[in-house]
Amino acid sequence: MARRSDQRRAAVFALYQHDLTGRPIADTLEQDAALFTRALAHAAEDYTPDTDAIIARHAKNWSVDRIAPLEKAIMRVALTEMLHPDAAPGDTPIPPEGAIEEAVQTAKTYAGAQAPSFVNGILGAALREMREDAPR
Repeated sequence: MARRSDQRRAAVFALYQHDLTGRPIADTLEQDAALFTRALAHAAEDYTPDTDAIIARHAKNWSVDRIAPLEKAIMRVALTEMLHPDAAPGDTPIPPEGAIEEAVQTAKTYAGAQAPSFVNGILGAALREMREDAPR
């Protein structure tokens, strides 16, 4: 079985391909994709309106349409796990800081030079907003 970080990355690439091609998310997943990968990719697709609204709030002077598709997919998957930790089956949900760290690492490996700081800035702002809005 693949590590969770590999499964998250597979969900990112499925969402990315779905965004680029318009093909159903089920068709962009690897045939042998793990249940976690499938559930996370589908959840990220389902929550796209919510996650895009968060991205738009924190992407100063950028519309969501201008953000590179891979960066959007990375942030959508991370935000899905941050906002809905039970969206994909698993023994222990990843803490929000872990979701951000994995998103930044994916951006460092697969996206442009400015992407990691952009992804980190948006997701960090989203986490601060979540914590400010959380009931005490």
